[in-house]
Formats: sequence, C-alpha cells, structure tokens
Amino acid sequence: MRTIIFFLLLGFGFSTAAQADWLSKLHDAYPDYQEKALEDRRFKHRELVDALQKLESPFQVQQEGLSVEERSIHSVRIGDGPTTVLLWSQMHGDEPTATAALMDIFCFLQAKDDDFTAFRKNILDRLTLVFIPMLNPDGAEDFERRNALGIDLNRDALRLTSPEAQLLKRVRDELDADWGFNLHDQSRYYGAGFHPENMATLSFLAPAFDFPKTINPGRERAMQVIAQLNASLQRHIPGKVARYSDAFEPRAFGDNMQKWGTSTILIESGGYPEDREKQYIRQLNFASILAACHSIANQSYRSFTRADYNKIPYNSFGNYNDLLLREVKYLHPNGNSYLIDIAFDLGEREYGGANGFYYQGSIDDIGDLTYQQGYTALSSGNYTAEVGKLFPEVLADLAEAKALDAMSLLKAGYAVVRTKKPGPPWERDQHPLWILGAEGIYDREVATGLNPPLIIRNGAGEVVYAVVNGQLVKVE
Repeated sequence: MRTIIFFLLLGFGFSTAAQADWLSKLHDAYPDYQEKALEDRRFKHRELVDALQKLESPFQVQQEGLSVEERSIHSVRIGDGPTTVLLWSQMHGDEPTATAALMDIFCFLQAKDDDFTAFRKNILDRLTLVFIPMLNPDGAEDFERRNALGIDLNRDALRLTSPEAQLLKRVRDELDADWGFNLHDQSRYYGAGFHPENMATLSFLAPAFDFPKTINPGRERAMQVIAQLNASLQRHIPGKVARYSDAFEPRAFGDNMQKWGTSTILIESGGYPEDREKQYIRQLNFASILAACHSIANQSYRSFTRADYNKIPYNSFGNYNDLLLREVKYLHPNGNSYLIDIAFDLGEREYGGANGFYYQGSIDDIGDLTYQQGYTALSSGNYTAEVGKLFPEVLADLAEAKALDAMSLLKAGYAVVRTKKPGPPWERDQHPLWILGAEGIYDREVATGLNPPLIIRNGAGEVVYAVVNGQLVKVE
C-alpha cells in the first residue's frame, strides 16, 4: 500500500508540503528574475513592447490585433504540453501589477543553469502557456480603467463590441484553453474578512458561471488550486488572503470563461504596508502564478477541497483606510469637544499626461470606526484634535517655505503657510506643512470629503502629531 501511495505522489510530481516550498523558493528567488525595465506601476505600451521584443526562442511573440487607438496587442506562447493555459492581464488599464509580474515570469522561464531547471522543464513539458500581458494598452497609456471607447472590457464578454474583447475571445477559442488566469488590481481599502484585522493583499476567485453559483468539475478545480495557493501564501502574508465575491456577472469575462469550459482563476492585487507601488505584491503574483502552473502541471491541487477554498475569508470593501485616528476629542468651532474617530484616504492626482502623480488627502469617514483599520493608525490616548492655524506671514516662494522650522511651527499650532510662488502641488504634497499660494484657502472643519490640516495634542496640551494632507506627522 505504501508503494502505491509513493507512486501516486510521484505521478502528481510533489507533495502538498513540497508545493508550498516551491512557492517560498520562488518568492525568495524573485530578485534574480525581476524585469528591471518596469520599475513602477505607470509603465506604458512602448515599454512593454520593448521588453517583449527581447524575448528569444522558445518564446513565440505574436501580434494578435490592435486596440481602438491602434496600439498592438501581443500574445506570448511557450511550452508544448497537452494542457493549455491562457493568462491575460491589464484588461483594465490602471491595473498593471500582474502585467509586470508576467514580464518577471518571462525572465524566469528563459533563465538557465539555476535551481529551477527541473521545475521549469516540468511546466513547459506539460503545459502550453499563452499570455496576453496588456489587453488594454489604450487604457494603460492614460492609466484609465476603460478602453478608448469608454467600455469596461470586463463587461464586454457577450456583446464583444470592442476589438480588445473580440481578440481575447478569439484567442481563448483558438487555444480551447483548459485553464485561465484573469489578472487584476483592486483597491487597497479591501480587508480580508468582515471586521478584518488585515488588509486583502491578494484576493482570489473561482468565478461562478450561472446565477445559482453551480459548482461543476471545472470550477471546482479552480477552487482547489486557489486553496493550495492560500495555504502556501500564509507563510508570507498571513491573514492577508481573501476571496472575491462570487456573485455571477453575466457580462464578465471570468464568469464566461468558466461557462465556456475554461477553469478560471481570478487574482486581484490589493494592498500591503509600505507598498503603494505594489512591488512586493508583484513579487507575490510572480510566485503564485508559477506555483499554480506547477500545481496544474502535476495535479497536486487535488489534495485540496472546496471546503479548503470556502475557509478563505471574503473580501470586505471599505474596512481599510490610509490613516485612522482613534478616539480623539475634536475641538469643534462651536466650542464643544466630541469624541470621534477620523479616517483619511490618499488619492492620486495625475500630472504630466498620466506619467506622474501626487497625493491628495481627504476624510473618508467620521464617527465610531471601531471596526475600521488603517495602514497608519493613531491609537486612542487622550488626544485632542483641532484644525491647524495659518502662519500670518506670506513668504516669497516654495524654497523659503521649506526652509522654515516646520516642527517649531507645528508645536505652536501652525500647520498652513502661504507663499507668493508655491510651486506645483507634486513638489509639496508630502511636506510637513500645508503650503499654499498667497490667496490659497484650506479646509477649516472636519467633514467627509474635506482635507483639513490637524494639530493633535496629548493630555498635557503638547503638540505631538499633525495631520497634513492626510498624512500623519510626528512632531519632534
């Protein structure tokens, strides 16, 4: 009996423990394979094409068609195994994390003479991999979700109005894909579970293909792979893996891929501390996708069940904020104080044709936010908060404003400075003082949607923190 079990495990390739170890090995080895040409999230079509043109045999790079604005859309094929896998990313132009991870995977698959030679050969002998690394290049150019027609490509799987959706459907049908990976980004404000302690760094889904959410063998296989990935990822992001809602969306590609017979796995890249550019989440995508392909090649996912999948907590939106102030006494202009929690988020404001951005804070919520979490949080501690004062002198320019002793001004309750030449907002958005033009105005009350600078005092009345442009400043 032991001999039979041994050969069964050998047929699957590796045990469950070994599969988890492979994901960890890939995670740790990632710096050796990172595509250095893509250093942040706002890369463009030209940079992607330049990287694709460097790929050599056995990669097959092919132009599959054109976007609305006639940018080329490419597929990348490698492997000659009997099981076909289609992976597509950036169907939403402002969701590039997995696109960068796919480029890293290309670097990995063309590497030689390393510790992954057998691993790599196993995948490429058993699988045929076809990647579409940037389905929506027009959206990527403007860092916009939708394509140049204003269509959400993930709601065009049935009508197929857009050339990008037509292309994806055609490639799937020509390949008759056994497996599909639908690769996206989601907001960093999702939590893993309800009343979560953790943000949702990666969220997965085996999409439903009908309203009753029927589970057929194809969908169940996707659940098993996800369950296996979750078990492995707990070593690296414990508690930060979530399960996306499986409400059926009849126009979506993932749901229809499942319906068309392709076992489909959705991966959503969310948030992680100190990783607004999602470069560590990119690393997690790299390790997860390769580990999943290895699992599919060896069918090691079969040791997991739909029950394992159902244990993954659901995504919960709005449970996370960039900054959370807990139980501060807000000194209202009416003279009274009120015990409230205040949550700030940081939005990105673009400049330079979507190539650059700066941060702008705003209050997302006020009140009892007991079940909220913050990437940065100020715990309750007998603090009072008031809107900062305006420094009375108008300065000459931004350089003069930056030369001020910001900590001394904050200790005196001043948070706002005016200058005749304030410079562009992206040069002052993270300064510890709120710098405005000579006629600039600022929000002077605590209310949702506003961005007031706050002075925070301890029980002795000393200024210990400030909030400027939605970011916590420790006053020292």
